[in-house]
Amino acid sequence: MKVQICAVGTKMPDWVETGYTTYAQRLTQEVRLQLLEIPAGKRTKNADTHGLVQQESQALLAACPANYYRVALDVKGTELSTAQLAEQLKQWLQLGKHISLLIGGPEGLSADCLKQVEFRWSLSPLTLPHPLVRILVAEQIYRAWTLLSGHPYHR
Repeated sequence: MKVQICAVGTKMPDWVETGYTTYAQRLTQEVRLQLLEIPAGKRTKNADTHGLVQQESQALLAACPANYYRVALDVKGTELSTAQLAEQLKQWLQLGKHISLLIGGPEGLSADCLKQVEFRWSLSPLTLPHPLVRILVAEQIYRAWTLLSGHPYHR
């Protein structure tokens, strides 16, 4: 199964690239991570942030192949423990579909985008910087996979 992380933002700092890659490279062919970056709209003092969020969200949805199961990272989504995420990953594996995890920009995802996904996942009620979310998602997917496969990483 391919887990595609579709994230708003390009040219991340080295620590983000290193963190993401660390976990992506640990996964096997059974679960593979792929990162697809969508350019963020230009945020200026007088920018229409609502319009930028709409554009970014539409670009994220357009980047998701139609046959992928779409999951939005959203602060108001379902919070999952590690064990619950492992169970969710198991269910996703059983669907026989690839997964797209949508990570919005600084203002998140549009309401229209959230209506078009199959699942909304919250990492935390905290507001997290969107570059950090990439690393957290990669690590949690890896952790869930290790739990399912009996690997000692999760203790």
